[in-house]
Amino acid sequence: MSANEVTLGSKAGGGQAAIGRKRRAGMPKWLYGWVLPVIVLALWESASALGLVSESALPAPSRIAEAFWKLCVDGDMAKHVSTSAIRAGGGFLLGGATGLLLGVFTGLGKWAERTLDPSIQMLRTVPLLAVIPLFILWFGVGEFSKVLLIALGSFFPLYFHTHLGVRSADRKLYEVTRILQYSKLQLLTKLIIPAALPNILLGVRLSVGTSWLLLAVAEMMGASAGVGYMIQDARVYGQTDIVFVGIILFALVGKLSDSVVRLVERRCLRWNNSYKG
Repeated sequence: MSANEVTLGSKAGGGQAAIGRKRRAGMPKWLYGWVLPVIVLALWESASALGLVSESALPAPSRIAEAFWKLCVDGDMAKHVSTSAIRAGGGFLLGGATGLLLGVFTGLGKWAERTLDPSIQMLRTVPLLAVIPLFILWFGVGEFSKVLLIALGSFFPLYFHTHLGVRSADRKLYEVTRILQYSKLQLLTKLIIPAALPNILLGVRLSVGTSWLLLAVAEMMGASAGVGYMIQDARVYGQTDIVFVGIILFALVGKLSDSVVRLVERRCLRWNNSYKG
């Protein structure tokens, strides 16, 4: 190799390294998701300051932030968020656990699948809002009816994806377990659950999101505390800024819940080379 080629190669390498350093010195990846919201908020605030939008219909972000801070200082925010978190968490645990167990049960047994799955799939197509009058008639407007409604919504995503994950396990692996003479418990814990885990965790993410969606509906049909109640009460009194605070709270808590589940996914599925989450 000639001296000129060595020089050109070193220059090219140096140029690539410089480009790499420039890329690394750019904006962090996590900031890209904030670009659009910041632009929207800036335009929104400017439009409010110029009087282009009605303050009663679309209050400025600064006014919404002021209402948020006032609720935090008064202690109302902590009361509403904690009440909503308990309801959503209780409903998710009840519905998710039932969906997980039934999903494994129907996924493992052909008889159980033929007997139970058609009815469950039929019930899955019924809009949950249509059963609210029945829930009110049967259970009233107390805490039990709210938790049960959230549980019903959380049940179907986790059941469906658990059932799909169990049924999708590689049949070749079953042959290996027969050769190794696995017991039924070993088959469940060392083959079926790990093979279905990506689908199960996807079902958990969808169930968590559904829990927060139905929480808003449940709290608006009759409650004395909670984020949904706060939105409903603010609507009655024309406090649009507090309505926006409630909507933002649902968005933030929902995103936080989803991020926690995604973190669990990354930790639990590190062994799976095909996982791209």
